[in-house]
Amino acid sequence: DNEVGKRHSLPMINVLTEDARIVDRAEVYDINGEPSDVYDSFIPEEFRGLDRYKARDLVVEEFRKLGLLEKIEDHVMMQPYGDRGGVPIEPYLTSQWYVRTKPLAEPAIKAVEDGSITFVPKQYENMYFAWMRNIQDWCISRQLWWGHRIPAWYDNDGKVYVGRSEEEVRSKYSLDSAVVLKQDQDVLDTWFSSALWTFSTLGWPDDTPELRTFHPTDVLVTGFDIIFFWVARMIMMTLHFRHEVPFRTVYVTGLIRDEEGKKMSKSKGNVIDPLNMIEGISIDQLVKNRTANMMQPQMAEKVAKRTRKQFPNGIEAYGTDALRFTLAALASTGRDINWDMKRLEGYRNFCNKLWNASRYVLMNKDKGNPKAEGNLKLSLADRWIRTKLQYAIRDFRAAVDSFRFDQAAGVIYEFLWNQFCDWYLELTKPVLWHGEQDEKDAALSTLFHVLETTLRLAHPIIPFITEEIWQNIAPLIMDVKEGDTIMLKDFPEYDASQVDEKALKEQEFLKSFIIAVRNIRAEYNLSPTHKLSALLISSNGDDRIAEDNFRNLAQLASLESVSSLPKDAERPFAASRLLNADTEVLVPLKGVVDKEQELRRIDKEIDARKNDVARGEKKLSNQAFVGKAPAEVIGKERQKLADAKSELQKLEATRKQVEAL
Repeated sequence: DNEVGKRHSLPMINVLTEDARIVDRAEVYDINGEPSDVYDSFIPEEFRGLDRYKARDLVVEEFRKLGLLEKIEDHVMMQPYGDRGGVPIEPYLTSQWYVRTKPLAEPAIKAVEDGSITFVPKQYENMYFAWMRNIQDWCISRQLWWGHRIPAWYDNDGKVYVGRSEEEVRSKYSLDSAVVLKQDQDVLDTWFSSALWTFSTLGWPDDTPELRTFHPTDVLVTGFDIIFFWVARMIMMTLHFRHEVPFRTVYVTGLIRDEEGKKMSKSKGNVIDPLNMIEGISIDQLVKNRTANMMQPQMAEKVAKRTRKQFPNGIEAYGTDALRFTLAALASTGRDINWDMKRLEGYRNFCNKLWNASRYVLMNKDKGNPKAEGNLKLSLADRWIRTKLQYAIRDFRAAVDSFRFDQAAGVIYEFLWNQFCDWYLELTKPVLWHGEQDEKDAALSTLFHVLETTLRLAHPIIPFITEEIWQNIAPLIMDVKEGDTIMLKDFPEYDASQVDEKALKEQEFLKSFIIAVRNIRAEYNLSPTHKLSALLISSNGDDRIAEDNFRNLAQLASLESVSSLPKDAERPFAASRLLNADTEVLVPLKGVVDKEQELRRIDKEIDARKNDVARGEKKLSNQAFVGKAPAEVIGKERQKLADAKSELQKLEATRKQVEAL
C-alpha cells in the first residue's frame, strides 16, 4: 500500500498518538515527509483523545446517524500482532533515519561478480544478487532501550545536528551552552552495528596492528537466512569504510531443523539446547526449560506433552566431541539438517571407539620400542595402514578445502573405525603376542605413528578427546615440553613416499579372504572358535600372499591351515566364494557340517521368512491400513518386507549349496 501511495503521490496521514489514541489535529505529509495542506487536518472534538477501538465504533455510529452506512459485513484481512503484548500493531508515522543504499550496493555487487568474494555453495550468489540489485533504502533507527544510540541532537526548534558527541556537535556548529540539545532516543539497527563487525572488532577507526594483520578475514560461516541482513551489509560497509572486502569466502550452512524437518522454535517446543546434549538433562528440567518465558504461554501444556513423549527419560550426556562430529557429518553443503538423536548416539560410540583404541595402543607400549625409526621390519599390515593413512590425509584435506565437512568427517570415521580399529589393531595382535622383537618394534612404531597423526588430523572436528589422548601418546614418541598442545602441532600433509600400492592391493585381498571365511561360518552356523581349513584356487599368485601371511589369517579367520589347490584337481565337499576374477576360496565341510541337520535348520528358517513375507504382503495389500497409516509406518513395513525377501533368497541359495554337498 505504501508503494502504491508513493507512485501516485498520495499524502501520508497520521491520526494516532504514541499510545494509540486520536490526536487533536491530523498530521498530513507529502511523499518526501514534509508537512502538507492538501487535506484539512481538522478532527471533530468528540473523537479527540479517544482510544482507537472506541473511535472506530464512533465512526460507524456517525455514518449511521448521517445515513451513509449501507451495510456491515465481515472482511478477512492480515492483522499483525505483537509477539510479547499480543495486541494488534497499528500503522503509525514517525521520523526515522535511513541509509541510501544504492551507492553502497554497486561496489558490493561488483565484488562478488569479479570473484573477490565467493559464495559456497555458489547458488547463494543468485540470492545475494536478487536482493542487492533491487535494494531499497535502509531504515537504521530502532525504538529499543538497548543498542548504539543515534548520534544526533535536536534543539528546541527541532533542528538536527549530527556528531560523535554533544561536545563535537557544539564545536562543529558553533552552539553555545545556552542552546539546549537533546539526543535522539532511538538506537541503531542491530544489523547496522553488526555490519561494522569485521573491522570494528580489530580497533578501527585506529590503524592497529591487528587490523593490518587480520583484515580482510578469510572465511565467513553463516546461514542463508541472514545473507540480506548481515552478509550483504558487511560487504557494503567494509568496502565503503575500508575500501577492501571483509572476507574472501562466504560459507553458507543449512539450518538445523527437528527430526520432522520443521524449523526449531520455542513456541513449537522443538528446540534442543546443544548444552543439554553435551551435559545431559532430566525430563522434568527439560520440560521446565522449554515452557519458561514463552511468547505464547497457552502452548505450554502442548509443548510439555510433546517433550515427555519425545524424551521420556530426558537427554543423556553425549559430550562436546560427539555433538561436533555429528554436526560435521550432517553438514552437506547448504542443505538443511534434520536433527537425528540416533546419529548423535552413533558418533558418541565413535568417540568411545577412538578412546578404547588408544587404550589398546598404550597398553602395549612396553612390548617394544614405539620410538623405533629407520630401517624397520614393516609387515604387510604396517605398510598397508601407513598407506591408508596417507590416503585419509589427502582426502580429508581435499574435503576441507572444498568446504565438504560431511565428507571430511566421513574420511575420519572410515579410517579410524573401519581400517585402523576393525582391521589394523586386530592384525597387530599376533605380532605383539608371538612376533619377533624387530616385528614388535615395527608394529608399535606404526601404531603410535598412525594414531598420533590421526589425532592431529581429527583435531579440528573433535578437539577435546584428541587433545587428551595426544597428551598421553605424544611423550612416548617425541619430545614434548610443558604446555605443548596438539593445537600448535603441524597439520598432517600427504606424503606420497609413504604410499605402497603393492601392500594396499595384497592386504585388501587378505581382507576379502577373511570376510569370505567369516561369511561361510555365519551361513553354516559354525562356531567362531571352530578351526577350519581353507583351499585357494588361484592363477595370479594370491595363494602365495595367503601362505606368507598365514599367521594373521589363522588369528582373524580362525584357520588351522591354508593351502593351494590346482584348478584341475578334484574339488572336495566344500563351501566356496569367489574373491576376485582369478581366485576362489574353498572351505572343506566334511566332518564339519552334518548335511541333514543343516538342511533341517535352513528349512526351519526358510519357513519363518516365508511367513514374514506373507504377513508383510497381506498388511501392505490392506487398503484400510495403507490409507490410514502414517507414511513413516508404511515405509518401515515395506523395508521389513524387502529385508524378509532378501533373507529368504539367501537362505534358498544356501540350501542349494548344502544340498549339493
